[in-house]
Amino acid sequence: MTETTRQSVTVAPAPVDWADRTTYGVIFALGLFLFWLSHEHPSVMPFWGPWDFSPTFYLAAALSFYWYWRGIALMAPAERPPIWRRGFFLVGLLLIYGVLQTRFEYWSQHMFFLNRLQNLAMNGLGPFLLALAWPGAAMKRGMPEWMRVVTQSLPVSAMGRILHHPVVATVVFVGLIYLWLIPSVHFRAMIDHQLYAAMNWSMILGGILFWFLVLDPRPKPPARISYGARVALSFGVMFPQILLGAVISFMPTDLYPYYDLCGRLFASIGALNDQHIGGIIVWIPPAMMSVIGVLLVLNFMRLHEEADVETQDEESRSFALLASRWTGR
Repeated sequence: MTETTRQSVTVAPAPVDWADRTTYGVIFALGLFLFWLSHEHPSVMPFWGPWDFSPTFYLAAALSFYWYWRGIALMAPAERPPIWRRGFFLVGLLLIYGVLQTRFEYWSQHMFFLNRLQNLAMNGLGPFLLALAWPGAAMKRGMPEWMRVVTQSLPVSAMGRILHHPVVATVVFVGLIYLWLIPSVHFRAMIDHQLYAAMNWSMILGGILFWFLVLDPRPKPPARISYGARVALSFGVMFPQILLGAVISFMPTDLYPYYDLCGRLFASIGALNDQHIGGIIVWIPPAMMSVIGVLLVLNFMRLHEEADVETQDEESRSFALLASRWTGR
């Protein structure tokens, strides 16, 4: 082979994946359509359409969905996650998208208890289901090469290690819930569009950081912390949320006057009743999720121990077979 031929082979371009490019084009075009519809014709927007279109939320949801399912398609059948994990991913992603980019977002800005349901989906149930799906391997397989390089770069890896430290992830998870429920901070966030977006993004990322740390099905290593530490974290975050929810529920005065000023969606539910219901949502569902998290971690530990026993039994049988060949017994 001549030098010219070798060079031509080396620099030969990779085949163009037209299906991949077409999908990105459809995602972009759909985003433009939803943006135009929400700004020019909001009265004809269907329930599932965005009340206030956010390009960042839309792209994050659409690209995560596409990269996950593309990654699964590129995997060998034996490597693909089971159906139930795929279902958890879809439901978790749709849940977060649904409370942020449908008409529910408008409702959540006009009732405190609906705002707490929105927060529960963003910070609790949605990230919880995404963590159970454990989508990292599939998404990494499905994303473009340059994005894989970025996610594996030194700065991103270092930031990930810091944010996934158990103390940091727990403080961020609980601290953000408390921060955005300080009455003065909550009022400002609800009237400031940029601060409102920052609040929602922080709640999503805080929930993802915490629940992906706790619901890691792997042993340590490669998991960041042991099963026992994960049980302690899941159990530990329950009590601050119970305390906060109880304080809000039993407070005899209206802590969040914003909802009176903007007009409540249901006139039959007064300020204190709205606040009491919202406090119960802060109190009970997160506590139940913590208990479920503990049970899931204990089940992960059980499965790992059973796998270890099976491995040891297999090694013992192999050793016995080898010994019988040497001894003739």
